Amino acid sequence: MITDTLKVFVTVAEERNFSRAAKLLHLSQPGVSLHIRNLEDELGAKLMLRSPKQVRLTEAGEILFRKAKQMLALYEEAQQEIHLLRDVVTGSLSIGASFTIGEYILPAVLAEYAHQYPDVDVQVHISNTDNIVHDIREGRFHIGLVEGSTTARDVQLTTFMEDEMVLVMSPDHPLATYKSIDPGMLQDQVWVLRESGSGTRAYSDRLIEEGGLAVKRSFVFSSSQGVKEAAAAGLGIAVLSRWVVRKELGSGELCEVKLKGMKLGRDLLMVQGKDQPAGMALLKFVHILEQYAKRHYADL
Repeated sequence: MITDTLKVFVTVAEERNFSRAAKLLHLSQPGVSLHIRNLEDELGAKLMLRSPKQVRLTEAGEILFRKAKQMLALYEEAQQEIHLLRDVVTGSLSIGASFTIGEYILPAVLAEYAHQYPDVDVQVHISNTDNIVHDIREGRFHIGLVEGSTTARDVQLTTFMEDEMVLVMSPDHPLATYKSIDPGMLQDQVWVLRESGSGTRAYSDRLIEEGGLAVKRSFVFSSSQGVKEAAAAGLGIAVLSRWVVRKELGSGELCEVKLKGMKLGRDLLMVQGKDQPAGMALLKFVHILEQYAKRHYADL
């Protein structure tokens, strides 16, 4: 293959010596010389100048040397990817996910993953963001998927998707008559919130604090489902991921009201231990998750 000849050429160029290159490649010195001569004949250019002490590249040789290294690197990368296609991915994969991701995004990702890699044993634990980050630090999961931000510094954080947040309420709520409102109109409202430690709760708290909003009263639920049902029943207003409320918005059970001059959103993050090795089962999962996120953006 041409790659064999290119590898001989690159080795001679790096060693600047035919005999040392032959030893490294486990070839005879005449065999190395034949590769170089065939390459020069094919390209119609002198590539190397030989002297008793060393080998020096010509201008044409310098050009080929740079390109040959790139070509060999790409060929090796292609070999690795093709090899991975042949391998059967097995083992186990433990995932910790916060509620919004675990209940509304992860099931579709896992369905695709399980179809492609049926021999991997997958376990999923759903909890709030703080708990998942803590468990990652303790080494309980291979990967965590959480909403919002974390103050943990001893973990690796990677954004895999942006999440749109929406202000929702019952169709009977007084604010539901508006398509958009000034943030100041949220003063002295009743809020339905997630529990402390939740990424959704952290986002709601930040929105209330940065807007200088007074809260008339609040109700706290330990799941997004509870918050959603309470808001639909008229208990108060809530800020939730669009993933959580898209069906209810479509059916009219909930109303969305936009805030003028504000775009509500947050990052969805992959959380991993900094020194944790990534097995093949995890690498394949991350790839499918990232592809899912790309398709989601394309649909927006």
